[in-house]
Amino acid sequence: MPSSSSNFTLVVPRPSSGLDPTHSLVVETPKPREIPEGHVLIRVDRFGFSANNITYQALGEAPNFRYFEFHYVPTTGVVSPKRYGAIPVWGFGYVIASKSAIKVGERVYGYFAPTRYLTVAVDPQSITSYSFSIPRPHLPADRRPYNQVTRCAGDPLYNPDPIKEDLSMLYRPLFWTSYWCEDWLFHGFEQKYHGAKHFLISSASAKTAFALAYCYRRRIATHSELSGTKIIGLTSKKNLEFTRRLGLYDTVLEYGSFTESLEMDVSRGDGNWVFTDVAGNDDLNRRILKHFVAFNARDKLIAIMLGVTNLQPNAVSEASSIELMSPPKAGDTSNLPPSTTVAAQDEKLKLETFFTVEWLAQRRSKKGKHYLTVPQIAEMQGEAWGALMQDGKDWVRLERLYGPDNVREEYERIGREGLGPEIGQIWSLWEKKQETMLEGQKVTANL
Repeated sequence: MPSSSSNFTLVVPRPSSGLDPTHSLVVETPKPREIPEGHVLIRVDRFGFSANNITYQALGEAPNFRYFEFHYVPTTGVVSPKRYGAIPVWGFGYVIASKSAIKVGERVYGYFAPTRYLTVAVDPQSITSYSFSIPRPHLPADRRPYNQVTRCAGDPLYNPDPIKEDLSMLYRPLFWTSYWCEDWLFHGFEQKYHGAKHFLISSASAKTAFALAYCYRRRIATHSELSGTKIIGLTSKKNLEFTRRLGLYDTVLEYGSFTESLEMDVSRGDGNWVFTDVAGNDDLNRRILKHFVAFNARDKLIAIMLGVTNLQPNAVSEASSIELMSPPKAGDTSNLPPSTTVAAQDEKLKLETFFTVEWLAQRRSKKGKHYLTVPQIAEMQGEAWGALMQDGKDWVRLERLYGPDNVREEYERIGREGLGPEIGQIWSLWEKKQETMLEGQKVTANL
């Protein structure tokens, strides 16, 4: 069993290195003995791993994303920060050393590195009872949510039950994106949902996608004027059964034949269609655009970008082609496709990108039409999160994976074979016996 005095970090090749992107390494280095002033040392117990993390690798060096710049890898042997990166993960841990106002022994949750021990700086101006932030001035301001580390004792949504922690690592990073996207579509325009009576979601088996379907369904259930609104999911043939079993979509269609379904008869005059692109697949988006154009219904289509779930570790060219549009403004329809029946053969569907940070800023602005106070936002999120933890507890099967060797082997297997949507994986670079010991260990002192 690896010693607790050693640190282990999962690292993967940078796209620019020319190395096989599916070939990961677990690097062993000494446990930190000293930390700089203004820093904390976090013992990372467990972290979630999903298709989102594979996306982080594919976009690790992409200018608009730069996921490899959140955490840097150690330099040892063949590994260096120029050739390898650390994929960010959402996880839980304990503060085991501190040279800041953050206390030793605190349970924390954040956007960590896949490692045992993580040293991070603390912005003293950011400290509240709820959280603190890691200063990363080299990253754009819109990355602020990723820099926030939650102090669990002050988090009203935190539940110390290990299963609830596992579900939080899987759903919390993406649920709020889906939740506030639905809120934006409902409140952010002159017509609720742009007057849509149909919601079309790609990559429907992905957690971001079915969380959005869940939010739509909750809203529809409480607003009689939305009666008859349909939620349609698009997914691969292998994921059809899982996606239908969720019970969150009215119809689930397969990518290869969705245009043949009567549910996709867009010529009917019953409202607009909001298409949410979670897959980030240009070919699929072109097919959707072509389908609406063929029915002379292009003006009914509102297209939103919410994710990029179908990238693999070696998808460097696809990652480099992804562009972010300017942050949307409430009521702004300038990004919507023009009404026309002619589409060039190589024309791309123009997508309006949703930005959670910008929409929340509008919701908190006293000048806004739908102003919310911070307590109101907290109350809304508390109710939604409690409902999700109850309604979604059986959507996926939780699996835990322990130890450096098992983590590395599973990462490489996922790189080759993918990860089924029915499984929610929780990884730990601690061996199972070590983690059991850590769970019963009270952290009381600095190093």
